[in-house]
Amino acid sequence: PGWVVLTNGLDEGLLLAAIAFLLPKAPPALVALGAPPMAPSGQAEQILMLPTFEPYVINAKALGARTVAIPCGPDFRFPIDAVLAAVGPNTRLVYVNTPHNPSGVPVSEADIRRVVEAAAPAVVFIDEAYHDFHGVNYLHLAREYPNVLIGRTFSKAYGLAGIRIGVVIGPPALLEPIRFVMPLFNLNSVAVAALRAALADTEFLPWYGAQARESKARLYAALDRLGLRYWNSESNFVLVDGGARAPELVAGMIAGGVLVRDRGQEHNCANCFRVTTGLVEHTDAAIALLEALCAKR
Repeated sequence: PGWVVLTNGLDEGLLLAAIAFLLPKAPPALVALGAPPMAPSGQAEQILMLPTFEPYVINAKALGARTVAIPCGPDFRFPIDAVLAAVGPNTRLVYVNTPHNPSGVPVSEADIRRVVEAAAPAVVFIDEAYHDFHGVNYLHLAREYPNVLIGRTFSKAYGLAGIRIGVVIGPPALLEPIRFVMPLFNLNSVAVAALRAALADTEFLPWYGAQARESKARLYAALDRLGLRYWNSESNFVLVDGGARAPELVAGMIAGGVLVRDRGQEHNCANCFRVTTGLVEHTDAAIALLEALCAKR
C-alpha cells in the first residue's frame, strides 16, 4: 500500500506530482536524493517531449514552473539526446509518455533508463496511460530507481473514464509529498466500487485488448487502401495524416457521428487526426464513413 496512491483520474495524479515537485522549494524526498533545497534559478523546471498531453504544461504554468519542451524526433521518436542535454540543476520533473499520445509510438527501456540515470535526483514520471495495449510496462524501474514514478489510469482499457480513477506508483518516499497535498476526499465510493469490480473481471481486459488489436489491423488496411499516411501505434488509437483534406475529413467524421480528435494544431501533427480503435463494430462504422468521405471529390 505504501507504494500506491489512488487518484481522481490520472489527471489529478499529474497535478499532485506537479504541486509536490515543481515549487521552488524542493520536498525533503528530493533533497535526500541530492537535489538542492531551492531551485538555483528560483524557478523549478520540467522537461517533456512535444507534442504532449496538455495538462503537463498547464500544471507547470499554474505553479510558476518552467517547461523545457523538446520537439520529437522523426516519426515521433523520443529525442533522447536533446532530453539528456536539457537536464540541469533546476530540473525537478521529466515526463516520459509511453506509448506516446497522440502517436502511439513507444519509448524504449534503454532510453528511459538513460533519462532516469541522467536526470537524478529529479523525478522521472513515466505516464503509462496506454500500457495495457502495448503489453509492456516499467513497474520494475520504480523498484530499481528511487526517482521513478509510474502513472496509470483505469479510463482507457478498463473503460472507467467517466468514473475517474487513476494511480501513481513509486517508492514511498517519493509518494509522501504527493500524499501531503492530496485532497482528503479525492475518491468517491462509486469509483472505488467500480475499480474493485473492474479488477475482479478477468475476462474483460483481454477481450477488449483483442478488439483493439483487430480494430487497428482493419483501420491500417483501410488507410493503406485510401493512401492515407499513419503511424503504427502501440495504443488503442491511430494518428492519421489527412493531408490537405484533413479539416474536411474531421468535420465529416464528426457530422457522421464518429468522434475523432483533431490534432492538427500540435507540434509535428499538421493535418493529423486521431482515430480510436476500440470495439470492432465501432471501427467498422468509422472506416465506412471515412471511405465514403474520401470517395467524394
